[in-house]
Amino acid sequence: MQLEIMPRKKRLPAGRAPLLLLLCQLVRALDVPLDSKLLEDLVQPPTITQQSPKDYIIDPRENIVIQCEAKGKPPPSFSWTRNGTHFDIEKDPLVTMKPGSGTLTINIMSEGKAETYEGVYQCTARNERGAAISNNIVVRPSRSPLWTKEKLEPITLRNGQSLILPCRPPLGLPPPIIFWMDNSFQRLPQSERVSQGLNGDLYFSNVLPEDTREDYICYARFNHTQTIQQKQPISVKVISVDELNDTIAANLNDSEFYSAKSNRERPPTFLTPEGNASHKEELRGNVLSLECIAEGLPTPIIYWIKEDGTLPINRTFYKNFKKTLQIIQVSEADSGNYQCIAKNPLGAIYHTISVTVKAAPYWIMAPQNLVLSPGEDGRLICRANGNPKPRISWLSNGVPIEIAPDDPSRNIDGDTIIFSNVQERSSAVYQCNASNEYGYLLANAFVNVLAEPPRILTSANTLYQVITDRPALLDCAFFGSPLPTVEWFKGAKGSALREDIYVLHENGTLEIPVAQKDSTGTYTCVARNKLGMAKNEVHLEIKDATRIIKQPEYAVVQRGGTVSFECKVKHDHTLIPTITWLKDSGELPNDGRFTVDKDHLVVADVWDNDGGTYTCVANTTLDNVSASAVLSVVAPTPTPAPTYDVPNPPFDLELTDQLDKSVQLSWTPGNDNNSPITKFIIEYEDAMHEAGLWHHQTEVSGMQTTAQLKLSPYVNYSFRVMAVNSLGRSLPSEASEQYLTKAAEPDTNPTAVEGLGSEPDNLVITWKPLNGFESNGPGLQYKVSWRQKDGDDEWTSVVVANVSKYIVSGTPTFVPYLIKVQALNDVGFAPEPAVVMGHSGEDLPMVAPGNVRVNVVNSTLAEVHWDPVPLKSIRGHLQGYRIYYWKAQSSSKRNRRHLEKKILTFQGSKTHGMLPGLEPFSHYTLNVRVVNGKGEGPASPDRVFTTPEGVPSAPSSLKIVNPTLDSLTLEWDPPSRPNGILTEYTLKYQPINSTHELGPLVDLKIPANKTRWTLKNLNFSTRYKFYFYAQTAAGSGSQITEEAVTNVDEAMASRQVDIATQGWFIGLMCAVALLILILLIVCFIRRNKGGKYPVKEKEDAHADPEIQPMKEDDGTFGEYRSLESDAEDHKPLKKGSRTPSDRTVKKEDSDDSLVDYGEGVNGQFNEDGSFIGQYSGKKEKEPAEGNESSEAPSPVNAMNSFV
Repeated sequence: MQLEIMPRKKRLPAGRAPLLLLLCQLVRALDVPLDSKLLEDLVQPPTITQQSPKDYIIDPRENIVIQCEAKGKPPPSFSWTRNGTHFDIEKDPLVTMKPGSGTLTINIMSEGKAETYEGVYQCTARNERGAAISNNIVVRPSRSPLWTKEKLEPITLRNGQSLILPCRPPLGLPPPIIFWMDNSFQRLPQSERVSQGLNGDLYFSNVLPEDTREDYICYARFNHTQTIQQKQPISVKVISVDELNDTIAANLNDSEFYSAKSNRERPPTFLTPEGNASHKEELRGNVLSLECIAEGLPTPIIYWIKEDGTLPINRTFYKNFKKTLQIIQVSEADSGNYQCIAKNPLGAIYHTISVTVKAAPYWIMAPQNLVLSPGEDGRLICRANGNPKPRISWLSNGVPIEIAPDDPSRNIDGDTIIFSNVQERSSAVYQCNASNEYGYLLANAFVNVLAEPPRILTSANTLYQVITDRPALLDCAFFGSPLPTVEWFKGAKGSALREDIYVLHENGTLEIPVAQKDSTGTYTCVARNKLGMAKNEVHLEIKDATRIIKQPEYAVVQRGGTVSFECKVKHDHTLIPTITWLKDSGELPNDGRFTVDKDHLVVADVWDNDGGTYTCVANTTLDNVSASAVLSVVAPTPTPAPTYDVPNPPFDLELTDQLDKSVQLSWTPGNDNNSPITKFIIEYEDAMHEAGLWHHQTEVSGMQTTAQLKLSPYVNYSFRVMAVNSLGRSLPSEASEQYLTKAAEPDTNPTAVEGLGSEPDNLVITWKPLNGFESNGPGLQYKVSWRQKDGDDEWTSVVVANVSKYIVSGTPTFVPYLIKVQALNDVGFAPEPAVVMGHSGEDLPMVAPGNVRVNVVNSTLAEVHWDPVPLKSIRGHLQGYRIYYWKAQSSSKRNRRHLEKKILTFQGSKTHGMLPGLEPFSHYTLNVRVVNGKGEGPASPDRVFTTPEGVPSAPSSLKIVNPTLDSLTLEWDPPSRPNGILTEYTLKYQPINSTHELGPLVDLKIPANKTRWTLKNLNFSTRYKFYFYAQTAAGSGSQITEEAVTNVDEAMASRQVDIATQGWFIGLMCAVALLILILLIVCFIRRNKGGKYPVKEKEDAHADPEIQPMKEDDGTFGEYRSLESDAEDHKPLKKGSRTPSDRTVKKEDSDDSLVDYGEGVNGQFNEDGSFIGQYSGKKEKEPAEGNESSEAPSPVNAMNSFV
């Protein structure tokens, strides 16, 4: 018996260990340690340690061995029952019991039969403290019976039919393993078409001629007896429809012939299970196997789904070509409906298997042994679950507790036995039995009442030696009843070791996770219970780790040369290392060419077989390290040029002269790779405050290998070094050991101290806190002080935690305060902080600006003046003044509407501002408000002002309607923004001849109330251009332009028709048409060769300097824009200038047409924008023909082009 060392670790806050140990007395077992002195006087109830399985199947050819082993003090005696009655071993000469054990051996090999000893056995182990019992062991001999004799008729069936070959093996114990083979003991091939079912039968979804054979044999293997039984062979013959008809023709009449349809395809049907639904029951923890095998032609494919959930991913497996679904470790959650689907091209069928998972009992909490001292309390808890719910029953020393001797300290509450004020006679072994229809669980748990003071079992003054940075385990094996509490102390007068640094294991072992040099010392283990106290001292020494600071390096040596490997070791001065060299993990060759001295291995006269891996191994009594290098032997070659690279990282960092604010760092430089090291860069990491972040510390010359470093208080330093040469910086070295400096008061105070109020009656003091590096020690806090600037009050102070804000309540509104914030920690205060000024919270201004004046500068701009507000009434920081203004209504009664308010803010203390963007001829209202950090004050009284008239916008539209031989009628809509009262309209127009030359300009004034005007006495068949704009008292607005043509004179048209009927004119037109056709052919030929005719070139050929370019924003061709309202807006177009028209032009619309650039509508664009079609030969765009009809040009119009 031995105290168990639990691998599990526990970290607990100080003060909670006694409570935990008290609870441990109630719930955990205490094994009596195997110690000779303890065993002499400590008693322990029996405990079953080994027993045969509940269902024990034996080999009838061997002796029966039924195991029962137990421990206890005094050693227990053993007895057996068989089939519920006492089994008298002494009366049966074939039965013997192993000495000192309860294991039975039944000698049936000499005589007797195994069936004679079949039954239910139970072992009892008993001593003066109680009795433990084993499970009910059901002993049964294995059976492997022969197959029943049967006559198997040959099976003949048609190609494509389904087939089931039954196996029906004999019932064995345990059940046999089934497989199908032929006479040659070769397994029969299986596939999606042919497979073996769970019951052992062989299923054919459809048979093929190659399935014909006479040796289908089912075998049953009984593993327990290592025997195999076989069934009589089954003969199967598959014949085609033609063969079947030949057979019928020889014996029957024509009416019984089979047609080819006998082999036709068919949808699936299930061979097993039958019907469309079935039920399956399985026990928890077992493997659930569901099977669906279908027949059909073509061979069906099987799919599985769970109707009310998903199949468990990690526990689901498919067997037998997906005909079997297996779920391992099945649980109650796997209950439900599973559906298998058999599918082929002719259809699908479904079968639903309803699965119910039952459960034999399983433990939730098995009872645990109790070791109590007299007068203590405890409880045994036995909790199990199952489906159905198991029944819990208790036994005492193997007897049902209802008829067991009464114990006044015992009280049974269902699955719990509660013990109160136990005495020594309360010792007993209790059995908990949890059973349902599917099985049972039986557990023994003893109650051992002992009164023992603590004893330390670890030898006194044990010396432990541990390598630095490795765990140290200090043993303190103990025993006592009640269970002692264990504490550890360091040194003669040290306090109890805290759990946040050390780990206290349940068996008393103290673990130092990372041993450091300062861990060296004497440690005392103290075990206490109410009966006494015991202690023991052990000693711990921390040794430096053995390191290889100069490792052997890869070497290439020429045959016959000499190579040297260096292995420089650094070790603790109290440990003596031994250096061993290995070659390829084996000993060095016994050859005089190999020489080993203190730090080197030298190989002279190198041979080819000397190549390999050489390893240096440094061993001490506490640790070992190794390093390897490869030797490559090559033929002699010219010496290669040296390679240059950045240095290798420094190594072997060491901290010495460790003081409060300084330390000396030393290191060993790495290889400089043929470029001298110029300097070393030293960086540090603060593992306490900024782990993983490296900061620059200092730089030293490349000749130095030590540096004296200045340190800050309360920082857990680690250092690393990088070497620099002309090629760059090396990788960082490995980090040095950590060094924690002592704490000190802060050196600095918080920065960015401000005082601003968030409410009218408070002062919010904020600051930027110190970071962990600046804290200089634990317990960082801040002393916040404040007083009114203009008063005689004393400073008010408060100390707050490591935060960045403090709120002072109950202050007057917007009063200046003097503020200071001082840092402090557990060591002391920082220097006196600087004083800054802040203000308490602001409130809304109380007074509005006065004497507001408005000066209207022009129709869109006004200037506003106001008197400043008294500073005291602002009650906050002056942000500026804000003007609210809005348009009340237009001076024109026909356009009255209310507009949204606009806001302009003027920063600072300005007392005037400009209001731009006003609308002409409008009434405006405004007021002014002062603004502080809290918000706006009251508004000044409203001031009303009016803007003067401005020039109007262009008329909304202009249309030309009802053209005649000598008149045109103009219709228009007034300007959308008159910006005043319209006084009149101005209309200017001029004719345009066929060569696009402009005639004289006519100027006409039209009353403002008109929207229609007719011009008379115009020339017939003449194009006119019109310029139209409105006027107010402020001047003329923007103009809109339009073009139109008067009608053609009928007599002239008649003459033109006569000319067109002349033969010479018809001939001329045919020649022109022929020329155009030739040009089109040439154009298409050039296009096929990749030629292009850019539109730009066409336009340049007849461009007019007044024509505007094509607009880039909308992709249309450039338009003739209406003139602006500047000094040149009302001038007529220059000679040759014109704009296209369709008689109705909206402002800024484009009226150009692609037709104008080609022949009618036949002009096309290539993908790059060039014309495919050809020009008509006209240099300028023609005036609109007639009323700009979309018809093709007539000979009359063509004639006009020559006039």
